[in-house]
Amino acid sequence: MNLNATLLIQSIVLLILGWVTMKFIWPPLITAIEERQKKIAEGLAAADKGEKSLAEAKSSASVIIRDAHAQASKIIEQANRRSNELVDEARGTAIAEGQRLIGDARQEVALESGRAREQLRKEVASIAVAGASKLLGREVDAKTHADLLDKLALEIERG
Repeated sequence: MNLNATLLIQSIVLLILGWVTMKFIWPPLITAIEERQKKIAEGLAAADKGEKSLAEAKSSASVIIRDAHAQASKIIEQANRRSNELVDEARGTAIAEGQRLIGDARQEVALESGRAREQLRKEVASIAVAGASKLLGREVDAKTHADLLDKLALEIERG
């Protein structure tokens, strides 16, 4: 065969091979490359969007934390105020209860004092009757004497 014919056949085969490649192989490769480029672009866009979302989440988290700290401080302040109120209220209740107990004790002392005076008066009356009967040498009517002593004690208390 001739060199020119070989070159011509090789050129034709090359052209056919080029045409087959451009017609059947190249379009799917281009489609796959374009799809891959789209996926990469979408991934980059999603990454940018994720970074923006992360930045927004960090800023909103810091705002939420700051608000939580402020609210916690407010709750602590209210709790302290309430505890002080409870202490003051308990102190007032204790003082009132103490004063009531002192008043009850004073009433009890006054009652016991009155009972003791009455008992003492009766004993003094009986001693006076016994002493008077010994002095006079005869029996003195205890009932009459007790009435006289009661009248005398009432006059002493009034006067």
